[in-house]
Amino acid sequence: MVSIVVPPGSPDFRDLPWHLPLAEWPGRCARLEEVERGLSRHPVVFVNYSGALYAIKELLPGLAKIEYELLKEIEKLNLPSVLPLGHAETQTGQAKMSVLITRYLESSLPYRTLFMRQGLELYRQHLLDAMAGLLVQLHLAGIFWGDCSLSNTLFRRDAGALQAYLVDAETAEIHHGYLPPAMRFHDLQIMDENLTGDLLDMRASGLLQFVDSGVPVADTGAYIHLRYQRLWEEITREDIINPAERYRIQERIRSLNALGFSVGAVSLTTKQNGDQLRLRVVVTDRNFHRDLLSNLTGLDVEEMQARKMMNEIQELRATLSQEGNRVVPLSVAAYQWQERFYNPVIARLSPLADQHTTLAELYCQVLEHKWYLSEQARGDVGHQAATDDYLSRFSAPKT
Repeated sequence: MVSIVVPPGSPDFRDLPWHLPLAEWPGRCARLEEVERGLSRHPVVFVNYSGALYAIKELLPGLAKIEYELLKEIEKLNLPSVLPLGHAETQTGQAKMSVLITRYLESSLPYRTLFMRQGLELYRQHLLDAMAGLLVQLHLAGIFWGDCSLSNTLFRRDAGALQAYLVDAETAEIHHGYLPPAMRFHDLQIMDENLTGDLLDMRASGLLQFVDSGVPVADTGAYIHLRYQRLWEEITREDIINPAERYRIQERIRSLNALGFSVGAVSLTTKQNGDQLRLRVVVTDRNFHRDLLSNLTGLDVEEMQARKMMNEIQELRATLSQEGNRVVPLSVAAYQWQERFYNPVIARLSPLADQHTTLAELYCQVLEHKWYLSEQARGDVGHQAATDDYLSRFSAPKT
């Protein structure tokens, strides 16, 4: 007996063996897929419907609906997390359970994969920064996580760095406005304890290769705390400006955009002496460049990937404006960039893409390679030459 709540247009999941606990599904369900996964305190399986993957997590009765509703609120806030699809209540023999259904986060990596697979050494260096950035985003939106850990986080590669995504929201709480300092500190304490435990467990298993980050295991929580504090202070600080210094408003906005944050509002209030103004900005999400690129080109990529691409578009815009002796609209430069650079390169890179490396990430790798070759040649080698050399070095030989 099962009661399933899913939106119209999605699979109904009724052909799954709900009369069995999830631990007994392997070998009895043809839709199961094996994917790279992290540790989980709950049974989790992945099912395939027409090429789309969904994660199914088993919980105690009633808990799946609660977590589903929390994840829906987090989704509305445009925060990086797994996307909830539905939930179910079922009975297996004498036992009742609830089930959370989420969309599988494509191209994601559990933290253990970053240490077990060769070729991912560079990304390990960014893992702690990604965790700090995720916590800042959640706390700015009033989200208390309550169980921040590496096990509850997935990572996506993003232009040579990492973007962290919340996976488990069982203990989350949603508050209005910025999360109060006491709750932020408590969340950081939980993170410190959990993360140290995750890494000590890996070291005991012989999997830990964390020396290349320069941060000892015992200091990882303190490192994230420090990175978190610096980022939080940069985002939330108030500036005092003179009325004649209104240009500093744009400077402040640009500095926040450079960190990837969108600015939702700017507040100017007069100080008591009347000679100065308090400048306070309200940031929304960490997808400024991603949203801008999507609006201009329709591409859906990660934030740092989008930043690199927008830099190219801005450079092309400046060149076109100079050549034509006119101001070229950004939308025109974006179209020219897509037709002249992005699409031709992507067409050649497509055989290298896999479930963990998107075409956008490959394009950014070619941009890095182009910069390296141009430095050696003391001049711009161009996209075609960079792609040729990249493919000759990194594509697998044909057999």
